[in-house]
Amino acid sequence: MAIVTLLGRGNLLIEDVPGVGKTTLAFALAKATGCDFHRIQFTSDMMPADIIGVHIYNPETREFEFRPGPIFSNIVLADEINRTGPKTQSALLEAMNEKKISIESQTFMLPDPFMVVATQNPIEYHGTFPLPESQLDRFMMHLKLGYPKLEQEKLAVAEQFGFERAAQLVPVTTRKEILAMQAGADVVSVEESVMDYLMRIITATRCDSRIRLGASTRGAQFLLKAARAHAYYEGRDFIVPDDVCRLAPLVLGHRLILKTRKFISDAEEVIHDIVGSISVPV
Repeated sequence: MAIVTLLGRGNLLIEDVPGVGKTTLAFALAKATGCDFHRIQFTSDMMPADIIGVHIYNPETREFEFRPGPIFSNIVLADEINRTGPKTQSALLEAMNEKKISIESQTFMLPDPFMVVATQNPIEYHGTFPLPESQLDRFMMHLKLGYPKLEQEKLAVAEQFGFERAAQLVPVTTRKEILAMQAGADVVSVEESVMDYLMRIITATRCDSRIRLGASTRGAQFLLKAARAHAYYEGRDFIVPDDVCRLAPLVLGHRLILKTRKFISDAEEVIHDIVGSISVPV
């Protein structure tokens, strides 16, 4: 799903308890793709300039020069993004949505491809700030890693898998090839019946009695992009209903606001119910 998000030109939000490999996943993805990588460890005292950069006076030229921040990378790991305040979180909005940065009336384009992989601890953990809905809506997909299976965890404990092992990964592709794959995912075809199926799911989120705020138009666009990327990943040049069905909870769950429950996993369960109640086109 992380690769699907990259192919769909989206951003990824990974939520789970500390120590299950969220950061390692982002680092391994960057190493395997040969992309530039920066990790930003979010803290409560972090400022927006720590992310996007700042103008610094150069005494030799007597001019202010822009020193780009860590956001100017292909894959940016926003580690524990919900440990910093809303002001700093909002510094990522323009970058995630428009792939550019505006500072002091100047605009700087970010490198291509560009992807933010954000990790967050569950909101009930001490010292966390819930992400605002406007920022959650910028993430294409929300994942929970969970604990690994027993045999996998046994191997990870015995072999001490971590950043040392991930640093030894050899790239299996290039940035140029990734851009070509993204372009290929963009032109995956979708039949009218499948498009209607997708829109029936979106509309149902706005009518369900359990939901206070349904999926936005951006959410529908992201679901289509993710379905195209998933079809391309599977080696197809067309979308099938299963692409939409499988991705709907991961793409839409974090965009909904329920009337009673507050966790993203609760919203994903509601999406599962909605998808199960809608007839699948033949």
